[in-house]
Amino acid sequence: MPTLCRLFRAARATGLLVCLLPLNQALHAAATPGPDEFNNCLAQIRVQAAKAGVSAPVVEASLEGIEPDTTVLDAMAHQPEFRTPIWDYLAGLVDEQRVTDGRSRLQEWAAVLTAAEEKFGVDRHTIVAVWGVESDFGRLLGTRPLVRSLATVSCAGSRQRFFRGELIATLKIIESGDFSPSALVGSWAGAFGQTQFMPSTFLRIAVDFDGDGRRDIVGSVPDALGSTAHYLKRAGWVKDAPWGYEVKLPPGYNGPSGRRHKQSLAQWSALGIQRIDGRPLDGPASAGLLLPAGGGGPAFIVFRNFDAIYAYNAAESYALAIAHLADRLRGGRGFVTAWPTDDRGLSRIERKEVQERLLERGYDIGTADGMIGPKTRAAIREFMGTRGIATEGRAGGRLLDALRSTNRPAGTPR
Repeated sequence: MPTLCRLFRAARATGLLVCLLPLNQALHAAATPGPDEFNNCLAQIRVQAAKAGVSAPVVEASLEGIEPDTTVLDAMAHQPEFRTPIWDYLAGLVDEQRVTDGRSRLQEWAAVLTAAEEKFGVDRHTIVAVWGVESDFGRLLGTRPLVRSLATVSCAGSRQRFFRGELIATLKIIESGDFSPSALVGSWAGAFGQTQFMPSTFLRIAVDFDGDGRRDIVGSVPDALGSTAHYLKRAGWVKDAPWGYEVKLPPGYNGPSGRRHKQSLAQWSALGIQRIDGRPLDGPASAGLLLPAGGGGPAFIVFRNFDAIYAYNAAESYALAIAHLADRLRGGRGFVTAWPTDDRGLSRIERKEVQERLLERGYDIGTADGMIGPKTRAAIREFMGTRGIATEGRAGGRLLDALRSTNRPAGTPR
């Protein structure tokens, strides 16, 4: 998957990109529009684009011959931030490989990151963490043509009005000359570039940070990193303040929680909450208590900067991945409290090993790339089924242990 599948909408308070559709909306079946319906929709978009000031030649050249992409509608219904267990989600996003790569990028782009810190007040570790999670440091930018993807969701599904705005923003970007249409590829929802901006956000927030006269978040790392820092600043980032930290709950805690349920640290302390090492709570005056897996898993006091990260993509699991990766890049450790599961999540290297071992057994899953897609899930179901274990095809620690303990010699049954 080239980037985490997201569906954004505009926030009234900030005018920035904010959030994913609620799950019940995301799973709403979006039927592929028929040819007549799709052409009528494109005709409406042409009118809207003209009213928005996009020239007729750009509109016609961009929309000529466009057909809906059914894979975009499939992706809309499967957003990992809401469907994946938190321990799986974080294990794949914040693994040792990404930490090592991130530390290398911190050194390579030190001068640019220093300039971004000075101009926008956002620390380099958080900027690089966004870069790593969004595109694996520029390796995975997405492959879907933005115009086709956005035309599809502009004419199908429950958020057509929003996506039409993003499509028109894309046409404005093409007309500006910052990018050719062929360079505008990205996620199913239209996010593009090294840190995955939606088109309307690019128009408002992107900056020319390398001084070449173009805002190129695809080919220019400085532009991508500077634009990300600008975004977080606009989202309310507080300079030199923490995002939060892991805490320890008292036994049987059933008090208030939630990112939005802000209380003073004195109030949280009065409920028996301490830092994970037993020290008293400290930091900004107001904080929320995040329990991503309920009271039985890791718990976190979170401050305003967590909310700023959350604004980049409104899923708490996503914000926690960014925050945790930033901490690891600073030299921090993993969480102290274990996740409430006896089937651990797998790193990307481990997921690739799962696929390699399935291939050794003759399962037709394609290439071992660490991406757990439909073929891999089907193979997992079959493999575990032979051992009397029903599964939905999740790649977890139990599966990997089973594959490792039952090496199949060549030419023998699975």
